Amino acid sequence: MITGLDHLVLLCPEIASGTAVYEKLLGRKADWRADVDGGGASALFRLGNTALELLAPSGEGPLAARLGELIEANGPGLTTLAFASDAIGEDHTTFTRRGLNPGEITEGHSRHAETGAARTWQRFRIPDENTGGLKLFIVQPGEGALTPEPCAADAVHSLDHAVINTAAPDRTLALYGAKLGLRLALDRTNPDWGVRLIFFRTGGLTIEIAHRLSEAQDPARPDTFWGLTWAVKDIAAAQARLAAAGFDVSEVRKGRKPGSQVFTVRNGTLNVPTLFIAHEPG
Repeated sequence: MITGLDHLVLLCPEIASGTAVYEKLLGRKADWRADVDGGGASALFRLGNTALELLAPSGEGPLAARLGELIEANGPGLTTLAFASDAIGEDHTTFTRRGLNPGEITEGHSRHAETGAARTWQRFRIPDENTGGLKLFIVQPGEGALTPEPCAADAVHSLDHAVINTAAPDRTLALYGAKLGLRLALDRTNPDWGVRLIFFRTGGLTIEIAHRLSEAQDPARPDTFWGLTWAVKDIAAAQARLAAAGFDVSEVRKGRKPGSQVFTVRNGTLNVPTLFIAHEPG
């Protein structure tokens, strides 16, 4: 079954400027840069428990046209969850049996724009109508899979959680739990916060589903990405680093989880609401 979150995709208007922004935000260099068939360019940041891929139109081609249309309509932002598998053929059979109607398994490849190194993978897509409207892939890495590089204490070492907004919490429970097989860690309604929170754990991170209690449940409405919470070792140093780099950041404050501290990044994240978090050891 699914072993974790292989990567998320963040659509941006131009790859060089987008990469520069996220190198400053994450406090680490991109691990992979490549051209994408059809008129695209990508940069990949390999973290401890997932990766973030920036994708932008580049030149001409069907992909460039499609990405340009998406950016014009919605602006930059998160578009895709790609879950990791260690047995993609078996998962394809399982998800077919569970009614997710996955597309065919395809081969993927990428070549580093500077070094010429190669990576390969297999993947299939689950149609948007079966995922609550989000783009969702299952990926099995192949040759040349990246491993995370060590980083400074004020740099991002992993993703703590990704937040998805939903108007259909029962639908998300069925998708991520019963059909995809992720572990349900929490399902709690908190009237003080005005939200129902559903947490799924996979590969050392949390997929957090949020339903605003003020909004009527509506299975016809698609789910949307909300934001990301990045984990660091030294929260004060990370806040100071980002402030010095020109980001508008809040003061460090206590997080909702006992023993955690957080701060908010208010701007410059390519339309991704962003939080930084550090947990006390133990």
